Amino acid sequence: MELITKKKLVLVAGRANLGLAEEVAEALHTELDPVSIADFASGEIHCKYGNSIRGGDVFIIQSHCTSGDYSVNDAIMEQLIMVDAAKRASAKRISVVAPFYGYARQDRKSEGREPITAKLIADMFETAGAKRMISVDLHSGQIQGFFEGPVDHLTAMPVLVNWMKENLGGDLVIVSPDAGRVKVAERYANTLGADLAIVHKRRVGGLKNQVEAKEVVGEVQGRVCVLIDDMIDTAGTIVAAAEQLTERGASAVYCAATHGVFSGPAIDRLKNSAFSKIVITNTVPLPPEKQIDKIEVLSAAGIIADAIDAVFEDTSVSRIFDGQNQN
Repeated sequence: MELITKKKLVLVAGRANLGLAEEVAEALHTELDPVSIADFASGEIHCKYGNSIRGGDVFIIQSHCTSGDYSVNDAIMEQLIMVDAAKRASAKRISVVAPFYGYARQDRKSEGREPITAKLIADMFETAGAKRMISVDLHSGQIQGFFEGPVDHLTAMPVLVNWMKENLGGDLVIVSPDAGRVKVAERYANTLGADLAIVHKRRVGGLKNQVEAKEVVGEVQGRVCVLIDDMIDTAGTIVAAAEQLTERGASAVYCAATHGVFSGPAIDRLKNSAFSKIVITNTVPLPPEKQIDKIEVLSAAGIIADAIDAVFEDTSVSRIFDGQNQN
């Protein structure tokens, strides 16, 4: 007996960022498969797939983020449950698509008696049954090594670079907000043919989300500056960096970041900041109450769809980005 098997793409999504998942499905010229997700009165999550996914190549999209009363922990747990349900429904391969990977900043021990929670998250998804991880602009490249299976590390750089080319002209200075982002900022600068500058900062010991911008290395006088970062959380770092650039004579300051987390006082800080515009992607949903004129949201659906298509067709993902997604 000879059996010719056919691959079946199954695209499903959790509730954390359904809008992005629908855009991804549209870019792939398909629809999201039905999945019923509900909360019990106790807060426990239940999941059931609407159609048979036996033998399917299943991609489960979920951003690990807070949305209203829905916490980052809820989002992670929901995706874990979806992975387990897919495994028990005899999916052939399960890929976790996490446009925004939770706990990514806890990728090492910076002080004694601390966890490495980014590794714990990877372990949990492996245990649940995930065989592959797809994410966008991880906080640090080493997270790729936390997952035993393949990790496709995408970058929003093509989306952000295109916006800069269309809106900011040619004479730019790409600015890294700290020493850790220099390599990424350098890639943007090389792609745009722009100069590079660095804001030196000092983290206040023992305090979360507390930093001091200290010095600017590079010539920014009379230039249009674009700060590059992977995420904006409370916006303290990025706003302080913008102030430093303005004080040193920058003609305009912009920010291009992948993940707009915008916790706590972030929106108020950005509203009153020196930025002309803050450009982010929709890897994290931006609720109406956080939408201000200074923030522009671009879609990451195209790059995620291209990556899913490449994985499904067993072709190269890095070729989509000309190797620029490698950290």
